Amino acid sequence: MDYKKLNAIIYAILAALFYAVNIPCSKLLLSDVPPTFMAAFLYFGAGSGVGLMYIFHFKKEPSDERLSKKDVPYTLAMVALDIIAPILLMAGVKLGTAANASLLGNFEIVATTLIAFGIFKEKISSRLWGAISLVTIASIILSFSGEGSFSFSIGSAFVIGATICWGLENNCTRKISEKSTYEIVTIKGLGSGMGSLMVAMILGEAMPGVMYIAAIMLLGYIAYGLSIFTYVRAQKTLGAAKTSAYYAVAPFIGVVISAIFLKERFTAVFIVALVIMIAGTVLIVRDTLIHSHKHAHAHTITHTHDGSTHTHVIEHTHDHVHVISEEKHGHTHGIEELESALGHGSAS
Repeated sequence: MDYKKLNAIIYAILAALFYAVNIPCSKLLLSDVPPTFMAAFLYFGAGSGVGLMYIFHFKKEPSDERLSKKDVPYTLAMVALDIIAPILLMAGVKLGTAANASLLGNFEIVATTLIAFGIFKEKISSRLWGAISLVTIASIILSFSGEGSFSFSIGSAFVIGATICWGLENNCTRKISEKSTYEIVTIKGLGSGMGSLMVAMILGEAMPGVMYIAAIMLLGYIAYGLSIFTYVRAQKTLGAAKTSAYYAVAPFIGVVISAIFLKERFTAVFIVALVIMIAGTVLIVRDTLIHSHKHAHAHTITHTHDGSTHTHVIEHTHDHVHVISEEKHGHTHGIEELESALGHGSAS
C-alpha cells in the first residue's frame, strides 16, 4: 500500500470537510452575530492561526518563496476581493438556507473558469463547458426554488456575488501561487479580516461578545486556515488536479451537515437542482482527472528477409487517455499490429 498517497487523499478529504462546516456553523452563529463582523473574525481566525504556524516554519522557508514587490498588485486585489466575498456570503447565508448556500458555492467554479477564459485566455474543454452549463442551470433553479429557500431573494444574489468575487480572487491568487502558502494565507486572513472589521464599524454593526468572537475565530481557523493547509499538503503528493477533484465534494458535505444538524427540509425543486449539480460536478472531476488527445508515433522496425536486413519506419496516431498523476506513465503497443503493417518478418 502507498501510505504517502493514502495520507495525501486523507488530507484532501479533510480539506473538503473542514471547509464544508463553514456555512452550516456560520448559519447557527449568524442568529446572534452581524454578518460583516462574522466575515471579519472568520478571516482573523484563519490569518492568526496560520500565522502562528508560520512563525515555526519561517526559518525553514527559502527567501525566494516569499512575496516580492512585483506580487503586490495581485496581493492587494486578493485581499480586497476577500473582504467583499465573505461579507456577501454571510449576508446570503443569513437570508437563506445553509444547504442552498452550500450548493450555490459551486458557482465559484463557473466564475473562476469563465474569468480565466475571458481574461487570461485559458482553454476550456467541451466537457467543462457542459459542466459549466449544468452548474449554472442548477444555480438558477436554486435561486427560484420557492418557499423555504432563496425564492430569488437578495440572499441568492449575495451568495452568487460572493462566488464571482472568489472567482476573481482565485485568478489573482493563481498569479502568486508559487510563493509561500503560509505567507499568502496569513496576509489574506489578517488583511481581509481587518478590512471587514472596518466595514462592520462603518455600518454600525453591534460588536459580538467575546465568546462569540472566540467561536468564530476557531471556525475560521478550521474552515479557512486548516482547509487551505491540508489542501496544500495534499497537492504535494496528488498534484493540483486530483486534489481539486477530491475538494469538489465540499458543497455536498455541507448539504448533509445542514440536513442533520440544522434540520433543513429539502423541496422537490432543491432535489432536482442537487441532481443537476452532482452531474455538473462529476463532469468537472472527469475533466480535471482525464484528458484525451492524439499521440503521433514513429516506430522503427528492423527485420531480416532473404539474407538482407531491412529497416522500416511506421508512423501512426492513436487516441491516448491520460489520468493526471504526479507519477510517470507508460503505454505499450502490441507487436502484432506492427507485423501486420509490414506484412511479414519479425520485429526486434
